[in-house]
Amino acid sequence: MSVRHLWIVRHAEATRDQSNLTEAGRRQADLLGARLAGLPITAISHSPKPRAVKTAALVAAHLPEAAVKEAAELNDRIPTDDLPAMSAMIARFTGPVPEETHELVVTHNFQAGWFVREAYLAPPERFGVLNFGNTGLTLIRYPAGEPPRVIMVGDLSHLPADLRWTGLPPDLRP
Repeated sequence: MSVRHLWIVRHAEATRDQSNLTEAGRRQADLLGARLAGLPITAISHSPKPRAVKTAALVAAHLPEAAVKEAAELNDRIPTDDLPAMSAMIARFTGPVPEETHELVVTHNFQAGWFVREAYLAPPERFGVLNFGNTGLTLIRYPAGEPPRVIMVGDLSHLPADLRWTGLPPDLRP
């Protein structure tokens, strides 16, 4: 049976101007890459935003067999402001595949939330209740002819405690 495994991650912590990663962000991306090393990931798609591009490059160093490519569909936008673009993103990354695949998507908080919202068939306004820390890892499986299966959402177990809460609003931090 063909199954698409979509590994979705929010980019690592970025500098205030969003043009680079912080030192903590570089550590987050490296630790994420170490966690994913050994998985059969053959493709890494990333948003065109610099914080996602740089996160993807650091993760890719641990996945030398994976092709890295930019995906305009993963751009940082408010999903409900551009529903056709969100439909294109979902179609691009969740459609059927001829064989088992594993792809990593490096994107943004709202887009990660939209993938999960879509998998659960939740109303469009529900994407905004999901918050992902930087390098929070989500896995959704798309078995051919069956509903998607959300395996994990926003997992940060690859990070030490001092790196786990970046990207989350202060009111959600312990």
